[in-house]
Amino acid sequence: MTGPARDHWFEDLADHLGSAYLRYSFTKGTRQEVAFLVEALGLEPGMNVLDVGCGPGRHARVLGELGIRVHGVDISERFVEIARRDAPEGVTFERLDARRLAFDGTFDAAISLCQGAFGLADGGPGSPDTPLDPDGEVLDGIARAVRPGGRVALSAFSAYFQVRWLDPENGSFDAERGVNHERTEIRDESGSPTEVDLWTTCFTPRELRLLATRAGLSVDRLWSVRPGEYGANPPDLDHEEFLLIAHRPD
Repeated sequence: MTGPARDHWFEDLADHLGSAYLRYSFTKGTRQEVAFLVEALGLEPGMNVLDVGCGPGRHARVLGELGIRVHGVDISERFVEIARRDAPEGVTFERLDARRLAFDGTFDAAISLCQGAFGLADGGPGSPDTPLDPDGEVLDGIARAVRPGGRVALSAFSAYFQVRWLDPENGSFDAERGVNHERTEIRDESGSPTEVDLWTTCFTPRELRLLATRAGLSVDRLWSVRPGEYGANPPDLDHEEFLLIAHRPD
């Protein structure tokens, strides 16, 4: 079956990064994040979890080591190829556009972390085909993918944090769309650099609750977190991300 067309700006970025993605500091807290989510979502060995925007598969691999079955999806073929290498038993990966998820009640839980899909759906500047709320489409698909009673964990970049620590020299913030644009340098496995544009949609707690409710989810918790330091912190201005915990009602 033919995979999705290459129509997302993130794919070229991922092609250049490859496995060098796993050198970045924000990936070093994967085990702490998984341990927290296992408790927050009530995950147990044998359960089926969907990892949306899985990247090179770092969360899926750790969950697989705990006996949890995981299916990871990512729009980047390069990342999917890396994720498949020596994947634990019961952990599979597929190239798939998170804006077009077609699962229906298949999973006990779903996760979308570290802006792997949710928060990256905006097409950047000059994208007339981008809907008003493309990330809402991602969350709609995630909500459908879990069975009634199934749980969802979703991280999103904080609009509060982004505006508070805005760096005009390296980017800009679109106040109308809530999208932060950053021009930055990334390096591949050999250290070869290239400059890329990043567009990350930022959210407030209220927006996340409204999106989740519209998607048919019931919100259980909403915390402020940062990579590698997931915890039950009330929403604040000081953490980079929000972590939404919700479930699909019976």
